[in-house]
Amino acid sequence: MRSRRPRERGFTLLELIVVVAIVGILAAIAMPNLVQMPRRADEAVLKTNLHTLREVIDQHYGDKGFYPATLDALVEAGYLRAVPVDPITNSTEWGVEYDEPDPDLIPAETDQPADAEPGIIDVYSLSDRMALDGTPYSEW
Repeated sequence: MRSRRPRERGFTLLELIVVVAIVGILAAIAMPNLVQMPRRADEAVLKTNLHTLREVIDQHYGDKGFYPATLDALVEAGYLRAVPVDPITNSTEWGVEYDEPDPDLIPAETDQPADAEPGIIDVYSLSDRMALDGTPYSEW
C-alpha cells in the first residue's frame, strides 16, 4: 500500500468544480455583450456612412448651388470614391429624400441647370429593422 506523502500537492475535485462554476458564471455574464458586438459595430458604421453622405451632399450644394440628382453623381463629381455600403442591408442602395427645384429662381443666380432634376437632400437606411436603442434604422 502506498503511503501519502505530507507534501503531496494537487487540486481536489471540489476545487475544480468551484473553478469551473466561477468560469461558467463569468462566461454567462459576458456572453450577451459579445453576441451584440457585431451589431454595435454595424450600427457605428451605419452612423459614419450616413454622416459622410450627408456631409458630401451639403458640400456638393455649397460648391455647385444645387443638390445632386443621384448618389452616383457624387462619385462622378469626385466627392466620393464609391457609394458607401449600408451595413444593415449590405447594399449600396439608400433611401433618399428629394428637394424639388424652384421654378421661380433664375438658373444663373443659383448655378442650377435650367433642366435641373430634383436633388437629394437627405439619405436614410432602407432597413426595416430596429436598432439596439429601439429606433428604426430608417429614422437615423
